[in-house]
Amino acid sequence: MVTRVARAYGDPERDERVMREAGEIITGGGLVAIPTETVYGLAGNALDPRASAKIYAAKGRPSDNPLIVHIARLEDMAYLVKDIPDNAYRLAESFWPGPLTMIMKKSDRVPYETTGGLDTVAVRFPSDPIAEEFILASGGYIAAPSANVSGRPSCTTAMHCIEDLSGRIDMIIDGGEVGIGLESTIVDLTGRIPCLLRPGYIGPEGLAKIIGELDIDPTVKGIASRDLKPKAPGMKYRHYAPRGELTLVKGSPDAVTDRINRMTEELEKKSRNVAVIASEENAAAYTCRDVYRIGGIGDEEGIAHRLFAVLRELDDRDTEYIFSECFDTPALGLAIMNRLIKAAGGRIIDLTEE
Repeated sequence: MVTRVARAYGDPERDERVMREAGEIITGGGLVAIPTETVYGLAGNALDPRASAKIYAAKGRPSDNPLIVHIARLEDMAYLVKDIPDNAYRLAESFWPGPLTMIMKKSDRVPYETTGGLDTVAVRFPSDPIAEEFILASGGYIAAPSANVSGRPSCTTAMHCIEDLSGRIDMIIDGGEVGIGLESTIVDLTGRIPCLLRPGYIGPEGLAKIIGELDIDPTVKGIASRDLKPKAPGMKYRHYAPRGELTLVKGSPDAVTDRINRMTEELEKKSRNVAVIASEENAAAYTCRDVYRIGGIGDEEGIAHRLFAVLRELDDRDTEYIFSECFDTPALGLAIMNRLIKAAGGRIIDLTEE
């Protein structure tokens, strides 16, 4: 298969042609990678079981890992969902279009191939204008997990999609670099108390202001057991991972830099390819040859935006061992650490417990 790459920003006439072509691919059962405000998504017709099967195959994704259905009109939620709870309308009014996914009871129109065999469906209304135009051009109901090979860091540029999916899908729409860089927040509305399943740009405090009481699933801060039946993407399997072995080190800045320096020095003596992911404030304290400055501690959005790009850069350099500081920042720290813990497979050295 030859994957066509089409740029879709800055030229209205060209963009319209691209959307028309992409829409025809989707209605014909094909797959298109698209930009959203969070990360790039791999899109197929959410109501076509064969298209969902193609998404799983292209990504190498386990078939029990549910897909998120994207819409571009609020009224389309009723087509996908049976018995929409009041909290869904409250959250939609506050955060849609935007980086929020809600899990609700699915209607019979949504095939089990899209929901990973579950009776629930995950629904999102993205705010990216290219994504909205594409969804409408494609029939209005798009299944779109992140546009990467399963387990790898998510794609924040079209080039990342090309690296992972060229030859596997029909088209990649290049909409430039994404804005946020982390996948959407996911909240489960099927229980008596709403439950946060995946943190994102919208944090638990923002959700609780709208809907009141909110539980946080234990998998948010750790790796799930293999027995888990995942209700949302990212709950069960190792995600976002570079090819090298990633280890997180938690503690005071001095203790963290001292421990990481000792570990990297030993590995570099053995001629291993090693790197450190560090905050701007602490980067100069590391003796490792390759130190990746991910951003200042006060710039949470910058850290989130750059995280997956840094992990992919490390892959490009064939880095074997990666050591990272922890970024427990006030607003986005839960989301950033969720991704890092998944990427590390739960490998954390906690110096506060020694």
